[in-house]
Amino acid sequence: MTDSLKSYAVTEANSKGRQFKEPEHAYRGAFERDRDRIIHTSAFRRLEGKTQVFMPQINDQYRTRLTHSLEVSHIGRTIARVLGLNEALTEAVCLAHDLGHSPFGHSGEAALNELMRNFGGFEHNYQTMRIVELFERPYPNFVGLNLMYETRLALAKHKTHFDNPLRNKQFTDKNCSLEGQIADLADRIAYNCHDLEDGLRAKVISYDMIQNVSLCRESIEICKEKTTSGGVIKYTRIAKTIIDMLVGDCIETSKALIGKENIQTLRQVLERGGNLITISDEAEKGLRELEIFLMENMYENPVVKAVSSQAKDWLTKVFCKFRDNPKLMPNFYQNLIPEFGLERTVCDYVSGMTDRYCLEMIK
Repeated sequence: MTDSLKSYAVTEANSKGRQFKEPEHAYRGAFERDRDRIIHTSAFRRLEGKTQVFMPQINDQYRTRLTHSLEVSHIGRTIARVLGLNEALTEAVCLAHDLGHSPFGHSGEAALNELMRNFGGFEHNYQTMRIVELFERPYPNFVGLNLMYETRLALAKHKTHFDNPLRNKQFTDKNCSLEGQIADLADRIAYNCHDLEDGLRAKVISYDMIQNVSLCRESIEICKEKTTSGGVIKYTRIAKTIIDMLVGDCIETSKALIGKENIQTLRQVLERGGNLITISDEAEKGLRELEIFLMENMYENPVVKAVSSQAKDWLTKVFCKFRDNPKLMPNFYQNLIPEFGLERTVCDYVSGMTDRYCLEMIK
């Protein structure tokens, strides 16, 4: 695979490697092993029970954090493959980018951040790092997953309009690799397009409403040229067509920018503050318009907010329950209190819960 990669792609040869040395695997590369380690974590499995927009308990037809992560990885792999970048690293970052998410989506994250405002706050990218470096312990010789440096760097710097990572002092690079930058944009494309599709299926937004959004309007015109049934299939095709347009734009725009900046090495990428994986100004304008539309008409819709607005109350009750009686937590977390403090440890425990388990803990 290395022979087909661009000179600025991450490889095992130019990687900073693992914190703890390990022997090479007989038939899997280092970044393939990272991907597999992430998939095998309990935190990854729990994403199935965590809210994307609609709570999993309400209807099992809508996205969860798990299905979202899988969809991000598929978009990311396509971009990485066409651009000659490390597909396994891209996939690993895409799959892991939401491991630290709390129950109840962004409403839950905001609630935990408020509860932790005097104790360092809560931010799910930072929590992802705690998961891969501290809480997941499948190996006898070290704590954490011992992921490759570039995988950890990309997770620490993951950023979208919804994700603003806290500064992680262990990483001094200005930016992550192109593979990590792909994960950022793939996440943004995935959640906007798939939230649009779920919103249409849930009838929170309507077909007539989206025709006022330029990307949707363009997608509808393309879909009209093909034989497309109504209802679910129509909504799916609209979302998939927007993804295809944005991914194609990303590939061509990023390829041109990398060439214009004469990028030749990984070090050039890491020392550059701005992202090289990007979309054109026109596509950015269209995607931003879609994001604003979804915020105003879907995320702020009373039907959606009726559930999400309760997240603060639910999480406050569960947080206080374990803070006031920490012996109710598993021994693993009780043993972390001397090192990290009571509130941070309770936050670690509560943030890892699925929606359903969190609600059960209120009883």
